[in-house]
Amino acid sequence: QVQLVESGGGLVQAGDSLRLSCAPSGRTFSRDHMGWFRQAPGKEREFVAAISWSGVGTYYADAVKGRFTISRDNAKDTAYLQMNSLKPEDTAVYYCAASFPWGSRESPTYWGQGTQVTVSS
Repeated sequence: QVQLVESGGGLVQAGDSLRLSCAPSGRTFSRDHMGWFRQAPGKEREFVAAISWSGVGTYYADAVKGRFTISRDNAKDTAYLQMNSLKPEDTAVYYCAASFPWGSRESPTYWGQGTQVTVSS
């Protein structure tokens, strides 16, 4: 069974940082684009960031640009989301995703189970 497993979520204060990790199991994603999405209570799931399979290309949602950094280590088959200067509006369940067309902000083939990030003011 192919899975994406997120870790690193938690409760932090506004201005703090967190790093999320995403480790696949069941297959390698070293040749797939990967990304992060989030869903806040009462809202639809939204795109956050994406990284190309090589790690060279990235793109971000405007709401997180300059504060969040997506990266990957293909040797470890792991993707990361470094979140700095967190705001209460960043509170959401964060999902790792994989395998989607470059430039797309929707419809990945694979999803993780999600990790909760809560930012208090």
